[in-house]
Amino acid sequence: MAGDEVYALHVDRCVVHVVTRMRVVDRDHQECCGAPRATWEDPPFPGHDDWWMLGSGGCGAEPVHVDATPVRFDLPIPGDLLSRLTWRNLKGRTRQLKYVVDGRLENSTGLQGFYRLTPESADELAAFVREAPRAGG
Repeated sequence: MAGDEVYALHVDRCVVHVVTRMRVVDRDHQECCGAPRATWEDPPFPGHDDWWMLGSGGCGAEPVHVDATPVRFDLPIPGDLLSRLTWRNLKGRTRQLKYVVDGRLENSTGLQGFYRLTPESADELAAFVREAPRAGG
């Protein structure tokens, strides 16, 4: 389902690229996480030590397992799709990107942070990523 997907985007010279699409698989402690803590001094997820800098185990964080597309920097979002993408905030207000001129993003401030796409935009972006040629191919 597209609404459960997270997209990492990168702006390079006014062109917005999809870097990866991630889908949360679960938030359960699994074998890959390592042994559960016996004491507070034990590492929370020894199987994910490389990810400690993202907060796994700190401040109530939990493991998150994702299914993701390969990371790439060669998948530009077409200008017509970029101008249609719409986000909805927690209050239900929608907005599109400002500063899209001739399919190029002239100012990336509106993309900095975490935002929820509307279901229609999420479906459009999911279809674009799904239909895109494979990286390196």
